[in-house]
Amino acid sequence: MYLPREKLLTMGARSLTDEELLAVMLGSGTRGIPVQTLARAVLPHLDAASDDLNLQSLQSVGGIGPSKALLLVAALEFSRRRIRPEGIRIKRPSDVVPLLQHLIDRPQEHVVSISLSGAHEVIRVRTVSIGLLTSCPIHPREIFVGPISDHAYSVILAHNHPSGDPAPSQEDKQVTKQIAEAARTLGMRLLDHIIFARRGYYSFQESGELE
Repeated sequence: MYLPREKLLTMGARSLTDEELLAVMLGSGTRGIPVQTLARAVLPHLDAASDDLNLQSLQSVGGIGPSKALLLVAALEFSRRRIRPEGIRIKRPSDVVPLLQHLIDRPQEHVVSISLSGAHEVIRVRTVSIGLLTSCPIHPREIFVGPISDHAYSVILAHNHPSGDPAPSQEDKQVTKQIAEAARTLGMRLLDHIIFARRGYYSFQESGELE
């Protein structure tokens, strides 16, 4: 089995998971904490922070001192400035999947909101909630607070299924109706709800379950 650096050298950066990429960026662990264990501890903080990562949050992780925190914040900001989803036009559900790909292997459910303009161009992508192994409570307030500030015309809701099966549960269907009603109340539109997993994705719009 390859270590992250060996895997990068032999198979390329795209073959690495987020955890492995983090391990490469961190370079080494600290006393008593291997680098991959450290990367595994940092990753949930990056997911939860979305693009509002700060040094204090990172340094709350055992083994992350000022130097490693500075390195990560600088590396992520450098990447953010060059690889931005803003302006990408969503024409079909499959166009959304690349924006979610990095969350497919997460062991917890991650709920994501995607703000869109009237031309269906991406304004911003946010992770709004992180749940337990098989469930993540979703409240309309968490979904829409960002899109409202973005002056979004419509919203795409998305979440992963850690089980690997993208088929919607009854709860997923109920939540979709609730969020769609909340969107109409706010003068927005829920364009789609996409469930993504290792075995593909499920689109409520593509399946005819959204107007």
